[in-house]
Amino acid sequence: MYKRVLLKLSGESLGGVAGKGLDEESLLKFAQEIASSVRAGYQIAVVNGGGNIFRGLQGVGKGYDRVTGDRMGMLATVINSLAMASALRGQGVRAEVFTATPMEPIAKGYVRESAVKVLEEGGVAFIAGGTGNPFFSTDSGAALRALEIGADALLKGTRVDGVYTADPEKDPNAVKYDEITFDECLIKHLKVMDQTAFALCEQGPVPIVVFDINTPGALLRILEGEKLGTVVHA
Repeated sequence: MYKRVLLKLSGESLGGVAGKGLDEESLLKFAQEIASSVRAGYQIAVVNGGGNIFRGLQGVGKGYDRVTGDRMGMLATVINSLAMASALRGQGVRAEVFTATPMEPIAKGYVRESAVKVLEEGGVAFIAGGTGNPFFSTDSGAALRALEIGADALLKGTRVDGVYTADPEKDPNAVKYDEITFDECLIKHLKVMDQTAFALCEQGPVPIVVFDINTPGALLRILEGEKLGTVVHA
């Protein structure tokens, strides 16, 4: 179904159960999932969040202005990407880290053509640093990069197995959608991604697949066409 995708992982997912710092078991688990999919012939770029280390909005009112807080959050995504890339190399898969703001020799400056070349050569491109600008979330960064690299879909790995009528962790009566349109999400105020990210994907259009990243084999099963999670489409 999808040959080239952009996988969005939250920073909290890299922090394991606590959602803080870097959990070695989680890094290994995600690296194995991605490696299996790459070996099967699929092209994967990854955008990591940074909430396990620092979330920009948390700094507001605590001594940091919004711009400084967002810059710190961008740096957190670089740390996460370096960790994930290292874990993936441990699985024998090439991994390159690109950053929106030049940080050589820590990572390469993001150039669309360079990232796509890595994908075409069987590697994984980690695109860190958000958009390089404050006031944009990593969801927005993921949507932007998905459009730039020509991704067939944006896969959003979360703690839940799709989009629901309400938060399933709070409302036991919440009902899951197997698929839903962008317009329906807006009308029903469903928080799939932030509005900027959502608008970019709708403009593409690039479908969003929301799924439980902790389900073993879920990533490859989706790539092979199995209907898991929720598909948000035009």
